[in-house]
Amino acid sequence: MKTVAPWTRFYSSSCCLCCHVRTGTILLGVWYLIINAVVLLILLSALADPDQYHFSSSELGGDFEFMDDANMCIAIAISLLMILICAMATYGAYKQRAAWIIPFFCYQIFDFALNTLVAVTVLVYPNSIQEYIRQLPPNFPYRDDIMSVNPTCLVLIILLFISIILTFKVLLPPYDDATVNGAAKEPPPPYVSA
Repeated sequence: MKTVAPWTRFYSSSCCLCCHVRTGTILLGVWYLIINAVVLLILLSALADPDQYHFSSSELGGDFEFMDDANMCIAIAISLLMILICAMATYGAYKQRAAWIIPFFCYQIFDFALNTLVAVTVLVYPNSIQEYIRQLPPNFPYRDDIMSVNPTCLVLIILLFISIILTFKVLLPPYDDATVNGAAKEPPPPYVSA
């Protein structure tokens, strides 16, 4: 029987940004957990002190509430769901249970499709970026600086940013590397009748 040190399984440099697929999945799951936990903390602090994050109608330039309690509760529920999905992916990768990773994989596909649609929208309707920026509150950070950028240059910057994100999401390890399971399992002992 071949013994393999535990750290070789985690620190193999076969794929997934110089990490093993399992290690890369664990790191990605933990990263998403941290991001979604921060988002949840921000949402809960906004729910606890609504005046801190409240914009009046005059600041928004419209007759609507930016974030009412119903929208806040929906955002908190989505954040909790994302924390659950990321925790499932991390646990599934750690315990080598592929079924636990499927919700995270589905989320990644949905996110990829959404980013692709945003890129196509920016490409087809380049003026939509300027219209979106005009609708932001006047005290929004760097609003005037972004408005002063050439619209064509702004479209190229946004498309470059989205392309980098999409390229990162498409970089998958080769199938052969992804299906190899650390150490080869030995067959069970032969059946001996009593």
